[in-house]
Amino acid sequence: MAQAISGTTVEWRTSPVFEPYETAVAAMEARAAAIHEGTAPELVWLLEHPSLYTAGTSAKDAELLDPGSFPVHRTGRGGRYTYHGPGQRVAYVLLDLATRGRDVRCFVHDLEEWLIRTLAGFGVTAERRPGRVGLWVVRGGGREDKIAAIGVRVRRWVTYHGISLNVAPDLSHFRAIVPCGIAEPNLGVTSLADLGIAASMTEVDAALAREFDGVFGAGGAGRCRPTA
Repeated sequence: MAQAISGTTVEWRTSPVFEPYETAVAAMEARAAAIHEGTAPELVWLLEHPSLYTAGTSAKDAELLDPGSFPVHRTGRGGRYTYHGPGQRVAYVLLDLATRGRDVRCFVHDLEEWLIRTLAGFGVTAERRPGRVGLWVVRGGGREDKIAAIGVRVRRWVTYHGISLNVAPDLSHFRAIVPCGIAEPNLGVTSLADLGIAASMTEVDAALAREFDGVFGAGGAGRCRPTA
């Protein structure tokens, strides 16, 4: 599937099977190089991984609490430890920032906005928090839970890696790590299912596609603009 975004064609791809992490990274790196060379369009790749942990460039060994639970992959994306697995929608976003403002902070802000709008469609108020990456849901009593994570890498102004949104994963799998380095007792992890929202992966994908142009398109509400 392809969408016309900002005067260009952004390809949308959905994997029907669990994608091995190393295979996905290799595919992203190859596609990012092709986008930079102008031989392939930008890409949003929707997928699920088998259960695994990834360690970003700021990950600390002490934050891996149970090293034997699932495979751990060291990765060049920003951030610390996170979990990927069944029931979590991962969206790898490969965009050419050379034509979109050359501002990585702006790009991350727009990824957050995309998730905020997508979750609003399911009746969920997701919020940014200073000093905490990702999107958070207020649960009451001073508790806040993370529902979506962001980790990006940029090479020659082409982005890759992206976002993960908890639809209905096994939240106990987050206990073997300190997710994104956040260990405060009032901060946890949630999902649409945990919030009582029975959304299918197909419905989540449709919402992500629907909200994308409103943020990343030429007339979108995101802060990053094409250089034209």
